[in-house]
Amino acid sequence: MPNPGGPEQRAERSHGFRLFRPILAGATLRERLIACLGALAGITLTGLVCGWFFGEGPHIPLIVAPMGASAVLIFAVPASPLAQPWSVIGGNTISAFMGVLAAHLIPDPVIAIGVGVSLAIAAMSLTRCLHPPGGAAALTALIGGPAVTSAGFLFPLFPVGLNSVILVALGIGFHKLSRRNYPHVAVATPVNTHGTGDLPAPLRVGFRPEDVDAALVALDETLDIDRADLDRLLRQVELHALVRARGDLTCGEVMSRDVVTIGLDSSAERARELLLAHNIRTLPVIDRAGRLAGTIGLRELTLHGEVALAQVMSEARTTGPDDPVIALVNDLTDGHTHAVVVTANDRRVLGIITQTDLLATLTRLLSAKAFALPDPVSP
Repeated sequence: MPNPGGPEQRAERSHGFRLFRPILAGATLRERLIACLGALAGITLTGLVCGWFFGEGPHIPLIVAPMGASAVLIFAVPASPLAQPWSVIGGNTISAFMGVLAAHLIPDPVIAIGVGVSLAIAAMSLTRCLHPPGGAAALTALIGGPAVTSAGFLFPLFPVGLNSVILVALGIGFHKLSRRNYPHVAVATPVNTHGTGDLPAPLRVGFRPEDVDAALVALDETLDIDRADLDRLLRQVELHALVRARGDLTCGEVMSRDVVTIGLDSSAERARELLLAHNIRTLPVIDRAGRLAGTIGLRELTLHGEVALAQVMSEARTTGPDDPVIALVNDLTDGHTHAVVVTANDRRVLGIITQTDLLATLTRLLSAKAFALPDPVSP
């Protein structure tokens, strides 16, 4: 008789609980709780503001039903292209206008609702503001009852447009307070920092943007993710796969331990002397307590001349001694960073890893793989 706590039962229970797992990539319980709090604040305040403008009564709704769906997008999936400010405001307002237009031109309500929603989709697509709740806004304009009918062509503006503007404004404020990115700004594609026609180093190997476009064509599906975000996601997947495969070599094993540093109170001339004397491109700057304050290089010194180091130093890229050295590939190939400083938890400098160190490490790993003996074949 199978054990009630055996693997079969555990697998069954796990399968059952999969119904409650997030269906969106990256979703966590914390993110969903933040979304609930945001929707509570956003919808409540939107209703209160509209009530303050128009007063309470049956003559016009304080808030239209599609705002509930818009709140789900703004607060639960703020990175979605469908949740961005123009999508919310333009999508709801333009769709509501299409619904009102269909209601005035087509006497048959059954045909009117179909035409209204289809016109809403077409208009949102043409104006680049596709927003799923817009379809509901079009329907509301068609079947919303006497209050909506009496408002006529003002309905798309008041309350639909006003609701949308208020909800977006509250979403921006809420996400700023919760330190989330909204409106979502995709990370810029790496550019060549040397002013030449070559592609940046990270884009010269592996897949290219045209490969992503070809894959999207092959899938023949529309994905709810920004094109630039998809490219960044795939490159991050590549990096994590590399770390998983070659992540046993740590920064503490590779770093240079005899680090040339300079005090925060030292002169720019002294920094220039150290950089040239040791033939290095990055000099960690430490404060009086011996903690890392930033980095300085010849570029900063050349651009700014004889000024205090604190005014011209750059923010230091740092890592820990137990982190995998392979994880530094993105930082040290971005065209800006020449070295990553290895620090302790209190920001004391333990070592430094330069582009040369990373190149030597990668060469060593590739050589080890090339000369590894094949696994014996079992008889």
